[in-house]
Amino acid sequence: MTVRVFLVDDHSMFRAGVRSELDSAGGDIEVVGEAGSVGEAVAGIGHLKPQVVLLDVHMPDGGGAEVLRQARQKFPQVVFLALSVSDAAEDVIAVIRAGARGYVTKTISAAELTKAIIRVSEGDAVFSPRLAGFVLDAFADRPGAAPISDPELDLLTPRERDVLRLLARGYAYKEIASELFISVKTVETHVSSVLRKTQLSNRYELSRWASDRRLV
Repeated sequence: MTVRVFLVDDHSMFRAGVRSELDSAGGDIEVVGEAGSVGEAVAGIGHLKPQVVLLDVHMPDGGGAEVLRQARQKFPQVVFLALSVSDAAEDVIAVIRAGARGYVTKTISAAELTKAIIRVSEGDAVFSPRLAGFVLDAFADRPGAAPISDPELDLLTPRERDVLRLLARGYAYKEIASELFISVKTVETHVSSVLRKTQLSNRYELSRWASDRRLV
């Protein structure tokens, strides 16, 4: 069965090279489209309905994490595989927390990339070898593991995190106020601040965001 793939990278030369490599993969991969920006990516994914999106991490308008934020809830059947020049822990964790199924670097061979695409389309998680340790450290709560920073989460104050955690657990504003010994008005102020900092629009999105970061 041919896997339908959509490429997202702001460098057209790189997209052309990846497309050429995948087109010669022997019929296992079909590149159905490509995009060079977040807006183009979200629109293209919606229109072309790929099975796997190959996603660059760093782009001028928000990068892979922003594509995931906008597209994941709209197109839950689509699987995202990060393909990046970066092997920095913070980049790996940011896109995995945002919902990517795997992360490989651009040094990967065409044959290995083809295998990675097929594997994530079948439900596996795929990482370049040294990157898997970052993910294990971040999500398995290993004793002594180095903490992985999350730039978005780091924007929130400790009190905002407390409010978000209770909100994600289903507490009403009045219940949050009682639990934290603050006024309902203060709860509303914290929620508004969290929405602004995370660029989310409602309680449901905040709950998903908090769950992805294991705050709940």
